[in-house]
Amino acid sequence: MTLVVFDLDGTLLDKSSKISPYTAETLSLMRARAIPYTVATGRTLQAAVTPLKDHFFTLPLILKNGAIIWSPEEERYSHHHLLAKEEVWHVLAAFTLNDLTPFVFSLRPGQRHVLYHGPLKTQSEHKLADLFEAERHLPLEPLTAMPDEISVINVFALGSAEAVTHVRASIAEEPHLIAYSGVAIHEREMGHAATEPALHWVDIHHSLGSKGNAINRLRSELDIDHVIAFGDGDNDLSMFESASECYAPANADPVILDAADKVIGHHDEDGVARFLRERFNL
Repeated sequence: MTLVVFDLDGTLLDKSSKISPYTAETLSLMRARAIPYTVATGRTLQAAVTPLKDHFFTLPLILKNGAIIWSPEEERYSHHHLLAKEEVWHVLAAFTLNDLTPFVFSLRPGQRHVLYHGPLKTQSEHKLADLFEAERHLPLEPLTAMPDEISVINVFALGSAEAVTHVRASIAEEPHLIAYSGVAIHEREMGHAATEPALHWVDIHHSLGSKGNAINRLRSELDIDHVIAFGDGDNDLSMFESASECYAPANADPVILDAADKVIGHHDEDGVARFLRERFNL
């Protein structure tokens, strides 16, 4: 069986973070042909549900870059790789030393998400907190309220390229940590003038919590023998390595463009959907 796996932001979703009518119709055509599909995204379940609603994503969803897998059928997390307490404190120390405000994504008992954060210092951080709370429905609490025993999925921050580089270097020798980073997608919306330095993001996970490892798990669970993957960022590299075929939209990061079997249309021009209609003769 062939499984199609989509990254969301910058790939399947348009610039307004939605599935366009053309892409929605393409997914419907795939269902009519019994071509299964799912997502592998850096979003939490709450953040992924809104754009996926009414588009019949019924297979397990790869979330938080592969750190967790959600089973819609069973309504539970069927698989996860969480950070150890010592790893969390190492990451928090690295963020503090580089003047980055940490956003700690965690799971409470009962599989409920909560986001702990340090003091918000910039307009961008305040807008990010509003985004997580209002649009992505994550309860926010101060980092000082985070209990000692907590299930941490990942730690995220916004900052300068220099600070992000320093953080990545500081955890490079940790065998169970991996950092993803890039230019913030919503930089302009966060109020930065064109003359200001680019705002970057950094996201740190358990090294085994990758999209590639999660895809390999789905291969086994769902008896998949062929995977077609679509992605646009460095967190998609492991997925590309695990896939049978991999494609990058024209807007993708250079490292992904180089790794892809083929570069397809821009994400805001239904590039993925147009490719799938040709690929499967839909």
